[in-house]
Amino acid sequence: MTTPTAARIAIVGAGPGGLTCARILQRHGIAATVYDRDAGPDTRDQGGSLDLDVADGQHALREAGLIDGFHRLARPEGQEWRFADTRGMLRSHSVPSAGDRSRPEIDRGQLRHLLLESLAPGTVQWGRRLTCATADGELHFADGESIRFDLVVGADGAFSRVRPALSAATPLYTGNTFLEAHFDDVEHRHPEIAELVGNGNFHAGDGKRALFGQRSSGGHIRVYVMQHVPADWIAAAGLRIDDTEALRSRLDRAYATWSPRMRRLFLDNDGPYFDRPLYALPVPHTWAHNPSVTLLGDAAHLMPPIGVGVNLAMLDACELALALARSATVAEAVAAYEETMLPRSTSYAAKLDGALDHLLG
Repeated sequence: MTTPTAARIAIVGAGPGGLTCARILQRHGIAATVYDRDAGPDTRDQGGSLDLDVADGQHALREAGLIDGFHRLARPEGQEWRFADTRGMLRSHSVPSAGDRSRPEIDRGQLRHLLLESLAPGTVQWGRRLTCATADGELHFADGESIRFDLVVGADGAFSRVRPALSAATPLYTGNTFLEAHFDDVEHRHPEIAELVGNGNFHAGDGKRALFGQRSSGGHIRVYVMQHVPADWIAAAGLRIDDTEALRSRLDRAYATWSPRMRRLFLDNDGPYFDRPLYALPVPHTWAHNPSVTLLGDAAHLMPPIGVGVNLAMLDACELALALARSATVAEAVAAYEETMLPRSTSYAAKLDGALDHLLG
């Protein structure tokens, strides 16, 4: 039986979960290699802001020895929530108390760089596109190379290439989609939107559609236009994602009963829109124990994006890494990790099933 310190461990995916797992393993003297399809850490935009809970994401960063670095970057003021009606009038407003660090916001890109900078040089191999993984721990890459490992950790997100080695489950479209709009230098270029969204998060819905605004650092705001539509709604309407003006016109008609002030949240954006159809894995999603392969984060339990995903991914990563550090064999560690993770993810997924429809209200 292979001991964790002697094992060859591969982590597929350099997101928060995969990098957290690698970092905690290294702190305990266990080597791991992270493989990611991106050409480099700054190849693509990492997305908006994340709220890390003290019991989950922050707990993982504490085990990683990075909690102080996190608090230097995090924005406690980002815990503010504003809920408005379709006229833009506030219905409720939550402002964090002084010193509240229970769930501060941090930009995804900042969190990724914090984790990357903590790893030993060469830990992440960029530009390694995985084609498939086998149940006995072999990875097959697009460049033709195949490598066998004692443990493969699938941290490669919603459409994981590792998951089929354990499970036949595939993500299902939830019936809801986000159309993402960006606003830059908001205090100067978009002061009305900056005032409307505030320091953290903003939400409004009318039962059929909704808007979410989210502040990031550096004067950026992202707005997500949530609609209950087919996944291919843009093509079905004869439109293209890069036809910004045509999409603006369609959204303007769809939200015609909303006030002009609210429609600015998706009509005055800088640059193109980004289509984000929302998927989830069936509930429950489990698999038979395999000592050579396991999953964490969205690869294991893809759920609606309601502030749970990254926290669970980082908690998964922390618990798997600590199980490897504390177990005599890799097989024992994987079994101990899954014994806790699978029931927890099933419980969360059951609670969030159908939650997106509720957010339209």
